Amino acid sequence: MADHRTTRDGIVVGLIGYAAVAVFYSVFDQLAARPPLYTVDLLGKAVFRGLRDPGVLFFPLQADVAAIFWYNALHLVIALAIGLVVTALVASAERHPSRRSLVRFVIAAGFIVTVIAVGVLTAPMRPVLPWWSIVLANALATLLAGAYLVRQRPGLWRRLALVTG
Repeated sequence: MADHRTTRDGIVVGLIGYAAVAVFYSVFDQLAARPPLYTVDLLGKAVFRGLRDPGVLFFPLQADVAAIFWYNALHLVIALAIGLVVTALVASAERHPSRRSLVRFVIAAGFIVTVIAVGVLTAPMRPVLPWWSIVLANALATLLAGAYLVRQRPGLWRRLALVTG
C-alpha cells in the first residue's frame, strides 16, 4: 500500500503530465493557426463521437464542448493513474534497490507503449496530429514530472541512475 507521500507525489506527477500535454497542444494548435482546443476537440470527437473519417479534418468543424469536456476528463484520469503507478514504482525502487533496473525498464517501456498506443489510436488524424507531436508532448510531460520527483526526493536521480556510486 502506498504511503501518503507517494500518493501525493503521484497525484502531482499526474497533474504535471496532464498539464504539460494540454499546454503543448494548446501551443501546437496556436502555431498551426487552428482554433483553441482544436486537437482536444478532434480527440474527443474520435473517442466519444466515433469520428473516423480523416477527410473531415480538412473542413471547418464546429467545436463540440461536451466532447472536449469528456476527453479532458478522460485524459486527466489516465494521467493521474500513470502518475500514481510511476511514483509507486519509484517508491518501490527506493525501498528495494534490487528492483531499480526493473523499475527503470518498466518506466521506459511505459513511455514507449503510451506513445505507440496514442499514435495507433489517432492514426486517422495523422494529417493534423503527427507522430513527432505525440512523442514531444509525452517527452515534455515525462521530463517535467520527473523533474518534480527529483526535487521532491533528494538523491533520487543518483539512486535510480544506471550507474550508481
